Amino acid sequence: MKYIYAFFFCFSLCFISEKIVAQKLNDTLYLADPTIFVDKGNYYLYGTSSDQGFLVYVSKDLKTWKRKPGIDGFALKKGDAFGNKGFWAPQVFKRKNTYYMAYTADEQIAVALSKSPLGPFKQETLKAISGTGKQIDPFVFTDTDGKNYLYHVKLDRGNRIFVTELKADFSDIIPETTQPCLAGTEPWENTAKTDWPVTEGPTVLKKNGLYYLFYSANDFRNPDYAVGYATSGSPKGPWVKYAGNPVISKKLLKINGTGHGDFFTDKNGALQYVFHTHHNNQKVSPRATAIIKAVFVSDKNGGYHLQIDYESFRFLIEEIN
Repeated sequence: MKYIYAFFFCFSLCFISEKIVAQKLNDTLYLADPTIFVDKGNYYLYGTSSDQGFLVYVSKDLKTWKRKPGIDGFALKKGDAFGNKGFWAPQVFKRKNTYYMAYTADEQIAVALSKSPLGPFKQETLKAISGTGKQIDPFVFTDTDGKNYLYHVKLDRGNRIFVTELKADFSDIIPETTQPCLAGTEPWENTAKTDWPVTEGPTVLKKNGLYYLFYSANDFRNPDYAVGYATSGSPKGPWVKYAGNPVISKKLLKINGTGHGDFFTDKNGALQYVFHTHHNNQKVSPRATAIIKAVFVSDKNGGYHLQIDYESFRFLIEEIN
């Protein structure tokens, strides 16, 4: 009998050891305010994680992610571009042979350049863009006519979303073109009923001549942090909020703090949204990174609304060497 006990004891140890090894080889990714950039068959993931800059992870299949090779894994590192702390909400885009990263640091917005999506992203002159007050959460959108727009958040009587035109080389804004887009005015956007309503994390898509401005509402620490959108016939508005908001929320996904992400089109042509959630339903940080599929569906009025595939929701996994 003792040999039988010994056998099961050893079997249990082996099973536990294998489980521990598996957990060490793969783990949930923890980047807040994430964005995914697709380039030459690779997916590049960036987000808020460190006061030292922005890490970058790479994947070919959206299933497992590896940190950029090298000692530190940073795409943008403090000292190479504007900012001393508060490196938040990056967005990466490409024009011709140059890669750009728009980001927040020191509660201001800056744009850095690189020859690779892996970085290093740098500035010749360490500076933020023009503008008044605190500015965060940049999203650069280039319209079909070639004009560039910067959607961003100003901390002014709440976190409010603004838009301004950008110079052709993305070096700065055109200040006189700045105007407000939207603020937190709906009940779902301010469930805590604070005197500082929050709308943030803008992302813009265009379909059939209509502009879709996606945003997150409530403080990110609030379990009710959620995603909605508004539409307009112009990149500058006026914006009409979708009656079915929010389209991503704790009610729909059963996890707290769902929001602040970015859309990308995967290699199969499917539209997906990468965003963060709370660490779990008892703890806010570090926030976990997830993706979910979406599709534009035609409605009875001849327009389109966004439909989220809730069954596709999943967290991203880091492959640890």
